[in-house]
Amino acid sequence: MTKTPEILATGKLPHSLLRGLLRKYGRGDDQILVGPHVGEDAAAIALREDVVVAGMDPITFATDEIGWYVVHVNANDVAVMGAAPRWFLVTFLLPEGRSTAQDVEHMFAQVADACREVGAHLVGGHTEVTYGLDRPLAVGVMLGEVAREKLIRTGNAQPGDVLILARGVPIEGTALIARERREDLLRRGISPRLIERAANFLHDPGISVVRAALLAAATADIHAMHDPTEGGLLTGVWELAEASGVGMWVDGDAVPVLPEGRVLCDVYGLDPLGTIASGALLLTCAESEATPVVDALGDADIPAQVIGRVLPRTEGLWIRRGGKAQPLSPPPVDEIVKIWST
Repeated sequence: MTKTPEILATGKLPHSLLRGLLRKYGRGDDQILVGPHVGEDAAAIALREDVVVAGMDPITFATDEIGWYVVHVNANDVAVMGAAPRWFLVTFLLPEGRSTAQDVEHMFAQVADACREVGAHLVGGHTEVTYGLDRPLAVGVMLGEVAREKLIRTGNAQPGDVLILARGVPIEGTALIARERREDLLRRGISPRLIERAANFLHDPGISVVRAALLAAATADIHAMHDPTEGGLLTGVWELAEASGVGMWVDGDAVPVLPEGRVLCDVYGLDPLGTIASGALLLTCAESEATPVVDALGDADIPAQVIGRVLPRTEGLWIRRGGKAQPLSPPPVDEIVKIWST
């Protein structure tokens, strides 16, 4: 007879449960002086000569594999600055009345697996059962290291640079739609095989850009990098241009939209270029560096191509879509929110 999981009470996790999880998943390295332990409210990390890069992002859309998501989206933010992800902190807020120890174990295991994949260690955070939530929420902080002279800024794109996109769009959006709306998609006649492939986009091609970002940084003099997330490619390009104080010309017709992503976006009337796009990487470099970067990424089975050019700010932001040039502006909200009202 299957034992019914015990529902966790509102508030902090039981000390015995938390202690066991941290012992199991909180492995460290020789720079971690104080790591994740019951009673410790912060981590202590010994620094070398390098720069510490810190990124912080929540996960609010996804519920399935939330621990995997929260590591990778934060690792991406660190890697696009040229830094190797090293240390991770996470806060999980869980809905009362339905969260179990098994649920928490599953999330911690996801965090541990994702940390191993990007070369980071879980060093701390906070987990509690919280009043008023209808789904779990996660907020992560990733710390990384990079030599000072190798630091890359999103705000360093320069007029004359080419704009390169690694991988296609919208990887995360496609996975989210498939995972959150599977039954609705089946009712609408979408094939189970396509839904399964789309759901697996979380892992293949995956939402991590760490390998692509660090490889590009090691190959050429990358001026700027950015990972488009909420608001999709359109917002990612706008953010890169805004941070750098430049204009941009983008060939939207050349942007690779993944076939599964196009199908699922069409079902709900979403613009694939405005749909959450973790897993893609934007970078700029001198035109002379473009071929080495594209070739190096391609040799690592990371498809990449030039999709635009950086302009002086006075020339504005433009995108060609359907053969016509139009001003480029970010959507007011990510297209993915439409699936919760459809």
